[in-house]
Amino acid sequence: MASVELKQVRKFYGALEVIHGVSLSIEDGEFVALVGPSGCGKSTLLRMIAGLEEISGGDIIIGNTVVNDLTPRERNIAMVFQSYALYPHMTVAENMGFNLRLAGTPKPVIAERVNEAARMLDLLPLLDRKPAHLSGGQRQRVAMGRAIVRNPAVFLFDEPLSNLDAKLRVQMRSEIKQLHQKVGTTSVYVTHDQIEAMTLADRIVVLNQGRVEQEGTPMELYRKPANLFVAAFIGSPAMNLLDGMVDGEDGYAAARLGDGTAIRIAPNRQVKRGQAIKIGLRPEHLSPGRGGTTLAGQTLLVEPTGAQTHVVFDLAGQSVTAIVDGEYPARYGVQFEASIPPEQVYVFDRESGMSL
Repeated sequence: MASVELKQVRKFYGALEVIHGVSLSIEDGEFVALVGPSGCGKSTLLRMIAGLEEISGGDIIIGNTVVNDLTPRERNIAMVFQSYALYPHMTVAENMGFNLRLAGTPKPVIAERVNEAARMLDLLPLLDRKPAHLSGGQRQRVAMGRAIVRNPAVFLFDEPLSNLDAKLRVQMRSEIKQLHQKVGTTSVYVTHDQIEAMTLADRIVVLNQGRVEQEGTPMELYRKPANLFVAAFIGSPAMNLLDGMVDGEDGYAAARLGDGTAIRIAPNRQVKRGQAIKIGLRPEHLSPGRGGTTLAGQTLLVEPTGAQTHVVFDLAGQSVTAIVDGEYPARYGVQFEASIPPEQVYVFDRESGMSL
């Protein structure tokens, strides 16, 4: 195992800069997820760590070694891709042991490592099968097994679950988390799915246009988003964001919406009268009868999900989503009321986007 450190890493394609001086420290044994929308640079950053992309500036350090000029094999990393990249003519055991065979590892050692990884991943009954006779989840486990047998210093995952259906993704998330708990290898995981990142990672790094917007534990990003981008990206359903103006001051400040609705703001928010702001309301914080500010509007959509129901209602001409108990009698076209305490109202400067 090894730590990974990025120091002011940059990437240019011609005159176009796509990674803007990213610095990041990943501790030995830590599981870090890189998240962000398509085109934010997360896969490019991962490929630079792997040595599959040259860096244009800065340093990448694995363990105590600067690896800028080392080949992927010399970096002692193992990568799991979105595509399984299995050899169709080889059995599961042969696929898992292929890289070891190329490296000249003795056959008994290969067999021992393959069997150990297969036990970990519940692949023992499948070792003699070929990829065509495996499900998508089984193929992805084989791809992970191929990485495990190498005993790498760092695992790199590039959106490994994006080809799987929803149910299988949930199952594979659990398996990847259990795998990390068993082997404890430093892991860097790229995904555009923030739920995937929150359930898997010790720490999340949110990227946007080649820059780090915020990093922290899943709950730090959820509870204290640094800006509008992170607030909108972390959480499902997404945070409701509404335009408002600050009315009042000190302990009596409120956000005044376009139709005159006033939403109380916690007294620790650094706001001043007349300031243009955006307020953030998480759907799970909006529910009937909780105390605080009561917000009301016509119900526009009702989406039952089982234990919970998502209710979309009109507030000051904008659609706002609330999450209520699945037994709540929400109906389309009927007035809906939800309350939110002042301490659960997020406030952002409208111009800079920064949290206040």
